[in-house]
Amino acid sequence: MSADESNNQPDYKGTLSLPDTSFPMRGDLVKNEPGRLERWNQENLYQRIQKRRKDEGAPRFILHDGPPFANGDVHMGTALNKVLKDLVLKSKTMAGFETPYIPGWDCHGLPIEFKVMQDARDEEPAEIRRRCEEFARGWIDTQKASFRRLGVLGDWENPYLTLDPAYESDIIRTFATMVEKGLVYQSQKPVQWSYGAKTALAEAEVEYQDKKSIAIFVKFNISDTSSVASLPDNTAFAIWTTTPWTLPANLGIAVHERLNYVVGRFTKEDAADQNIIIVRELLEEFQQKTGLTLAEELAEIKGSELEGLEAQHPFLDRKSKVILAPFVTTDTGTGAVHIAPGHGADDYSVGMQNGLAVLSPVDDDGRFTEEVGVPELVGLHVMEKNEGNIGVLRLLAANEALLGKENYAHSYPHCWRSKTPIIFRAVEQFFIRIDDLRKKALTEIDETTWLPAWGRNRIYGTVEARPDWCISRQRTWGVPLPVFFDANEEVILDAEVSRKVADLVEKEGTNIWFELSDAELASRLGLPEGCTKCGDTLDVWIDSGSSHVAVMDRHPELSCPADLYLEATDQHRGWFQSSLMLSVAVRDKAPYKAVLTHGFVVDKDGGKISKSAAKAKGKPTDAAHFYNKYGADIVRLWVSSVDWQTEVPFGEDLFKQIADPYRRLRNTLRILLGNINGFDPATQSVAKDDMTVLDRWVLERLNEVITECKSAYESYQFRKVFNQINQFCANELSALYIDITKDRMYCDGLDSTRRLAAQTVMHRVFDSIVRLMAPILAFTADEAWEHAGNEGSVHEQDFPEVDSEFVPGMAIQQVTGLLEIRAVIQTAIEEQVQAKAFNKNNEADVTLTLPADHTCAELLNDRDFVTEFFILSKLNVINGAEISATAKATDHCMCPRCRRYEPLVTDLCQRCSEVV
Repeated sequence: MSADESNNQPDYKGTLSLPDTSFPMRGDLVKNEPGRLERWNQENLYQRIQKRRKDEGAPRFILHDGPPFANGDVHMGTALNKVLKDLVLKSKTMAGFETPYIPGWDCHGLPIEFKVMQDARDEEPAEIRRRCEEFARGWIDTQKASFRRLGVLGDWENPYLTLDPAYESDIIRTFATMVEKGLVYQSQKPVQWSYGAKTALAEAEVEYQDKKSIAIFVKFNISDTSSVASLPDNTAFAIWTTTPWTLPANLGIAVHERLNYVVGRFTKEDAADQNIIIVRELLEEFQQKTGLTLAEELAEIKGSELEGLEAQHPFLDRKSKVILAPFVTTDTGTGAVHIAPGHGADDYSVGMQNGLAVLSPVDDDGRFTEEVGVPELVGLHVMEKNEGNIGVLRLLAANEALLGKENYAHSYPHCWRSKTPIIFRAVEQFFIRIDDLRKKALTEIDETTWLPAWGRNRIYGTVEARPDWCISRQRTWGVPLPVFFDANEEVILDAEVSRKVADLVEKEGTNIWFELSDAELASRLGLPEGCTKCGDTLDVWIDSGSSHVAVMDRHPELSCPADLYLEATDQHRGWFQSSLMLSVAVRDKAPYKAVLTHGFVVDKDGGKISKSAAKAKGKPTDAAHFYNKYGADIVRLWVSSVDWQTEVPFGEDLFKQIADPYRRLRNTLRILLGNINGFDPATQSVAKDDMTVLDRWVLERLNEVITECKSAYESYQFRKVFNQINQFCANELSALYIDITKDRMYCDGLDSTRRLAAQTVMHRVFDSIVRLMAPILAFTADEAWEHAGNEGSVHEQDFPEVDSEFVPGMAIQQVTGLLEIRAVIQTAIEEQVQAKAFNKNNEADVTLTLPADHTCAELLNDRDFVTEFFILSKLNVINGAEISATAKATDHCMCPRCRRYEPLVTDLCQRCSEVV
């Protein structure tokens, strides 16, 4: 053909029906999402969604929000939590539920006060509280903006804040109910004390770090051995302890009644022989660590026979009573345990059972007081620089009571805020009687659904072993502990007085407690003259743990128990447990029906990510960094792609990876929208009988995807939803259906049954997929829904229903067979392409050998179908025992319009000539 002839060829491009859509290829999420979010806010999308469901009389699903602390930017762990909640709520909404969601914030407590006090140490309590509130409210606004930017829908204009007077009053009413039931008492008991923060700590405010301690073996001489015949005179107990500083508070020695103890004569070079009692299992270890040698076994005696003996304290003028305790083991030490009831929970418990006093000669700062009984120890710090330990060691050495010492590495509790080691210290505190609640709480745990299932054992074990709950805190920023003391300093624990305080707080706020004098407050509450108010505040876990009363009972759109609590796994000993205990206390029932726990975010190597550590490495952990760089939908897609049951990895590399499936999903939506442009499903939809098996196959597979995704949403398996949609779009749609039907979509006439069938399929696929992905890709799905010409938001829609006309079965079976044949044909074609016999699939003339009874044999007689499905020029089928294929170049010419190799009727193929 000459150049002139080529130039004279008609341009058929204008006769093709090419995809057309206003939906852009690039999401430009960082730029476009804020505008869509603003529109949702202006149009009151959340309120519209809830109203629609309420008007329908839809069943209600309540996810009660666990309040994050209002003390910093939104960490990616918090973002994971909030997006997971939003995935639950959006999917429940689209499944037909009314889903009222009232977000909340935890506003009191140590993290906030600790930061404020760095610049306000000398201020009055009222000023400290004012600054704390200002600090908290500032971060609430910041966090709220981040949560909304992530696409989380909720009643953001009316959140619950634990600093609101109404909420604070309900905390106090919850306390009053417990007082009324006799659950609250005052006692001097050892608590976990932070000398860095100068307050008692809740279990959830403690973190464990590796620590090296001085461990020592100490001799306690038995005062009188005459009551035990087998004991020789001048016999001593040896105890082992990792806290030498607690020895001034020693009041007892515990042994186990069933263990066998050896009374031995021990020798050491340049020292007199000593008779010492050691449990048999630890004899060898004791000798190795002390350098003492067992020269002779003088007797063996059961622990039970030692009970009631007394031993002389090594450097104080008092006796230590020998008692029995079940917690004595043969793991390490000597089998005789140093008991200081003022410095340990087990020590206190066994001490109370045996009539021991409670001695705790340590002040708020962690320094020995005069009560320590040794002038040279007074003022020494029990932890810092090992002052207390060294002072005690000197006394022991001077009294020839130190048998040996070693460095002992172990995990030790630290204050989560000041990072200082915890000291167990007995002080006058208020407690909740956990034993009165334990049995019912354990029953309620077994009535609750735990996701994952191992969550049940984790919380069951902590509740089963939990000691009484210390609820008083020596802090300023919190809800006042509504307790008074009379003129004789006797405690006034009165439920009605507490309720009067609650009423006062609801009207005037908790600052009234700190602003009024004792006399003014007593007068307003009708208390006798001379009464003084308690200076403590309530444990912050009482605050958040009361939310089932202060939020779920107060709001008419909510109710208790909630259908779901959803927080990180550390809340088994935090909010899940405090909420359970307080709910059992006030309503004798758990506040939740189900509890879902997710793992912590970790780096790609599995290391826990803290803000401080990440900052030091220059690695961002704030959610704002990621949604400002990649877009909120990428963050949401990351959340949906991870297994929330385990630790959740994140980092820049992972976000770059997650952007790839996003682009594929977006491109699939764009292609579908381009192909269904101008299609009217009401008048142009094609019936099943007029569809090809390929069309029916896609709709059968769509039914499977709908079923799998809805089931996965119901069980909170968002990763499965992500995988189902991603694989369906990548494999069935992009790689097969869209590619195979491209010819009919571009080149068939607009009224072609085949083309309309493909549009029918693509419309149904788009409508279903965009709704199934809406809870995850909240912004993108809504954008696509809008570009499809739909009214309102996709988030106001229901999930798609399975079409009973396309029950998975025959079409899937047939296409599975066709794909097996396609693979054989493709191998034959590629061999010829490699041999340069021709260049592309559509130039191939294929001869296929196929068993006569093959399930696809009849389908292969339809030339239009096979040339489309296999994208080739000609297929000849012959019978044979096994499937095989050969390929050669077709003798047909290329149609200049559709570029398929077909018999030409003019200069075009039959189809194209009819269309043109």
